[in-house]
Amino acid sequence: MPPFLLFSIVTEFSAYDDFSKVYETWFPLLYRIVYRMTAREDISEEVVQEAFIKYYERRDVLPKDEGLKFWLIRVVRNLALNYEKRKGRERRAVERHYHEPKLDLGHEGERSVERKETIQEVQHALLQLPYNLRIVLILKEYAGFAYAEIGKMLGITEGNVKVRVFRARNQLAQLLGEERS
Repeated sequence: MPPFLLFSIVTEFSAYDDFSKVYETWFPLLYRIVYRMTAREDISEEVVQEAFIKYYERRDVLPKDEGLKFWLIRVVRNLALNYEKRKGRERRAVERHYHEPKLDLGHEGERSVERKETIQEVQHALLQLPYNLRIVLILKEYAGFAYAEIGKMLGITEGNVKVRVFRARNQLAQLLGEERS
């Protein structure tokens, strides 16, 4: 076997191994972030998969440290935002012509129904928040990032992150209060 062929095979396996490690490390976090933004499992998986395709295409020029995590989060955030914009246009079109059907919860126990209703209420209220407030709240509460990390990801100051999280929590509480009234 020619030495250059062996080198290319070893390099290809090494690249695959690195990609696998990055994928296994960051997929759960990225999925949680996108799920909280979109409230849909299928869309969350698609968005995260698309982000990893972008990573795979650019893996040679991307940082290998914490910068990669922030890059991946920015990519999924942007992809999810694009999805939200598209979904909004589609929703307005549907609302003009049809009424949205009611959810059929089936024959589940009372606790399960209450839990689903509560989750749906919170998710619905979360989706009503402006994007700049929703993203900081998701990154803080659901992804567990520190204020400084969120600021670094979004390119804003730590103080601005704290203000946005405070406002997001207040607006979320108001929205949930209105829905339960």
